Amino acid sequence: MNPIAAPASTNAHAPRADEVVSRLRSSEIFRDYQQAFQVATGLPLVLRTAGSFQEPLHGAKNLSPFCLLMAAKSQSCAACLDLQQRAEDRVRDEAVTLECFAGLSESLVPVQLGERVIGYLQTGQVLLHVPTEKHFRGAMTQLKKWNATADVAVLREAFFQTRVLTKAHYEATVRLLTSFAQHLSMITNELMMKEAAAEPPAVVRARAYIAEHLGEQLALPQVAQAAHMSAFYFCKIFKAATRLTFTDYLARARVEKTKRLLLNPHTRVSEAAYEAGFQSLSQFNRVFRRIVGESPSVYRDHLHSATGGTGTRSSLPFAA
Repeated sequence: MNPIAAPASTNAHAPRADEVVSRLRSSEIFRDYQQAFQVATGLPLVLRTAGSFQEPLHGAKNLSPFCLLMAAKSQSCAACLDLQQRAEDRVRDEAVTLECFAGLSESLVPVQLGERVIGYLQTGQVLLHVPTEKHFRGAMTQLKKWNATADVAVLREAFFQTRVLTKAHYEATVRLLTSFAQHLSMITNELMMKEAAAEPPAVVRARAYIAEHLGEQLALPQVAQAAHMSAFYFCKIFKAATRLTFTDYLARARVEKTKRLLLNPHTRVSEAAYEAGFQSLSQFNRVFRRIVGESPSVYRDHLHSATGGTGTRSSLPFAA
């Protein structure tokens, strides 16, 4: 498993869920499992943070063609996000499966840090029954109520291409995810305990202070004072613990916050940048490109390509 750097947190005992999940998502054990799961089952799989604005199964392979088309429609996209939120509200310590308005099933399996749910393994976009014209007409009736527009023939073809599994097959698949989620939870708790014991208290205080004041102007002496250290010794201890200079750590923390804010398609790049603490757009663009490898606008286009890419299709009103 790849090394997982210690997370920023709002206090020494409560690491931020989004940063812990981000570390798990980039770990070798998750990436290997995700690839094997998607190849073996033909289903999509993502690990998402609890409470995030991330659209359902964003970035996964094997996405349903019908769901991709629905993501381009504001009302149906909102319905998918609402389904995801309702499933999240029902999750406690076991998996939850719900059906969308078109009859496709999606599941959330909780990953926990202690007693706290920090994220979910998410899969689905499958039918648990053979699709029929009656099912399709029911979905179209709902879309018509939302005044959605699209090519009905294209949607029909996509709907009937949806992956179909028996209920028993799908439930067994979700049980496999439950076992893996428990494994991830165990690994996360072990790592958090080791890191809490290993990280100097001054660095814990500094991380907490930075997380709490990320949207404000932050200077090295200010953070060093919050850590109860001189700036000189703080620099040495902080870099030894994080493997980053204070300036680079702060920049990366702000870029990561910006990326999380941009998961909401209604947030402008400039709004996200200023909320994350960047003082000018020129500084933000320079830092973002250096860390991410592409401009903020290109990153956002890639982030929402699943919805934007299908939005150029000429559309026609649904027939009654």
